[in-house]
This record gives sequence, structure tokens and C-alpha cells, in this order.
Amino acid sequence: MSFQIPRGTQDILPGEAEKWQYIEQMARDICRRYNYQEIRTPIFEHTELFLRSVGDTTDIVQKEMYTFEDRGGRSITLRPEGTAAVVRSFVENKMYGTPNQPVKLYYMGPMFRYERPQAGRFRQFVQFGVEALGSSDPAIDAEVIALAMELYHSLGLKKLKLVMNSLGDAPSRKAHRQALIDHFKGRISEFCEDCQSRLEKNPMRILDCKKDRDHELMETAPSILDYLNDESRLYFEKVQLYLTKLGIAFEVDPRLVRGLDYYNHTAFEIMSEAEGFGAITTLCGGGRYNGLVQEIGGPETPGIGFALSIERLLAALAAEGITLPVAQGIDCFIVALGEKAKDESVILVNKLRQSGMKVERDYQDRKVKAQLKAADRLESAYVAILGDDELEKQVIAIKNMATGEQTEVSLHSFVQYMKTAVESK
Repeated sequence: MSFQIPRGTQDILPGEAEKWQYIEQMARDICRRYNYQEIRTPIFEHTELFLRSVGDTTDIVQKEMYTFEDRGGRSITLRPEGTAAVVRSFVENKMYGTPNQPVKLYYMGPMFRYERPQAGRFRQFVQFGVEALGSSDPAIDAEVIALAMELYHSLGLKKLKLVMNSLGDAPSRKAHRQALIDHFKGRISEFCEDCQSRLEKNPMRILDCKKDRDHELMETAPSILDYLNDESRLYFEKVQLYLTKLGIAFEVDPRLVRGLDYYNHTAFEIMSEAEGFGAITTLCGGGRYNGLVQEIGGPETPGIGFALSIERLLAALAAEGITLPVAQGIDCFIVALGEKAKDESVILVNKLRQSGMKVERDYQDRKVKAQLKAADRLESAYVAILGDDELEKQVIAIKNMATGEQTEVSLHSFVQYMKTAVESK
């Protein structure tokens, strides 16, 4: 019987995994500079958490969650996104009471959604995201967006578009909600079942429908920007002002609503405009969620964050022809000839590794020529050759594979010689 990987998942093999590690390290370094600290939450949570936070009118909750009942009869869901779990932890661990506010967090890990697999979209995918909880200053909205843009720019992406909207505060959304109901209700029968069910529950979600996005009523739908009260309008203008001062270009799109119910005020997406990237251009999405902490049982606490897919980031890099500077090759390959030399090579390899070098030796009892070919395939910077004769003389031959230069050093000074040679490359 043969086994195959489940549909919508992928194996990340050696050679590809190094790209992931590079991106992850870049994200961690940028978060360190912005003073965001890592948080790690469980891969599964109680289903009610996502019902209350993500919203029961969203596609995620209605169609995409991996939900099961455990042996205790509890409904458990594999996390479909990261914000709800972070906010749950923020409330449960009373992080709102810590002296350093706002609480600035980042996460990285697998998420799960049952949706049709396609290029750059998987049923198990990895998200990197940040959450800033405890500040209603529009400057932190700009900071969160700047952090996302810096990650993309640091990796070399240039063909990006930042799109923004304001979803307003509660009074603004209430006025806009009624305007949307009035706009759509006369012809709602022309829309899909999802849109029909959302008309009264959450009409703004109609604007996010993929099936009916070309319907003529979509183009003439009331804009949230026309219903912003003074407070919401000034807030959005301030966010735009800060982005302009930071030199971050953006477009305002009043139809941008995002796919999660917990957003209000600032909402944004970063898209790839690279030729041939594909129909789904969104790389990153986020926004402000001032009522989410209360919804999950905490005190009134404003928050803002974003999440991005590592898979789609890699696809964007490929679309722009960007090769990450991932280190290839090893520092040294030790070729051993003779039983005593082989025994000694085990010790030498360990000493070099303990000194911080990337080192390999033969484990298949191959001839010298085959060992040298193995060193070449591994792109070894140096080859050290040790035979029984050299062992008796307490020396070892070292060849620089780039220049062809060969030298002989004592076994006593071999580790220090190699360390100096590798560091000076």
C-alpha cells in the first residue's frame, strides 16, 4: 500500500526549507526592531472562540473550519487564523494588566482551512502575523502597516500595492448597514444564497462576495466613506497622514471590507502586481478590531494587526524573479583513507562542528574519487584529506576548492587553521 500527502498540503523539502528559514528569520528580526514579542498559541482551540470572534456569517466559519468532537465531547477546531487565539491568550493571561502597553505580539505557525486548493493556497498554510493591543492611536495603525511593508521590501519585492479603507466606528457602520440593506433588498433574489442570508445579518459582507462581485448593484453600492462620522473620518485621515510621512504609497478603496467580522476603522490589504502572479493577488490583510477583546471576555481594549501567508510570499518572490540569498554548501568535507584515518576523522569532524563550522564526512565507505565527488556535490569550500601516512606524521592536507590551492598543516593546528580560513572567506 502506498501513501500520498493529503490534498491541500505540501512537503517542504531540503533546499526549499532554507528559504522558509530565511523569511522566518527576517520576520523575527524586523519584529525585534519594532519591539514585537513572539507568542505561541495551541494549534487547536474551542470552536466557540472562532464562532464569537471571526463571525458566524464569514466563509471561514460557515464553510472552511476543520472542526471535530474530542473524546470528552468538546467541539474543537484547528485554528483557521491567528488573531482570535492571540486575543484569547491576551485575555486569559491578563496581559492587559502588564505595565508595558500597548502589548505588541507576533506569531508564526500553521493554520487550517478547508477550501479549494490552488496556486499559493493550501488547506494547511503558514501565517506570520502581528497584533498590537491596548492603543487607539492612529500612529500604531501606520506602524503595523509599515512593519508588513518593510518585510516585503527587505525581501526584495517591488511590485506591491497597499489598499486601504475605513470601516468606521459602531455608529458609522450602523448607518452604512441600513443604507446597504435598502440598496440590495429589492433585488437580493438575484444574488447567491450566502448574500441573501447576509442581507440582514451583516450586509457589508455582501461587498466581499466572490460570486456576485460583477453584479451591477455592487458598483453602485453605498460607500462606507460617505457614512463616516467626524471621529471616524478624522481617524482615517490621520492614518493616511502618517503613512504619507513614512513614504508609504497607498490607495483608498471603499469596497475593501475584509473577510472577518471583527474589523472596524482601518482595514488594509497588500497586493502583488507582479505579471503572471495569478488571479488572487492579496498577500497580506489586516485592520483594527476595537471590540474583539470584549467579545472574548476581556476589558475594553483596542487592537490592530495583520496576517500574511508565507506560501503566497514565496509565490510573489518567484513572480518577481527574486532569489533569496540562502547559504549553500558546507565549509569542509573530510576525506579519510584507511581505518585509522577514518577513526580519527570522526573526532576531527566533531571538533570542527563544535567550532561552529558546517562539516561532513563519508559514511558509505567510498573510494577517494567518490568521496571527492561527494564533496563537490555538497559545494564544500574546503576538502581535508587524511590518510594513515598523514596520521602517522600528524598532518592533514587541505585543499581550497575555489582556488585549487593545497597546503599541509599539523593536526594540532587543523581546527584553528580551518576556523581562520572559513571566517576570512
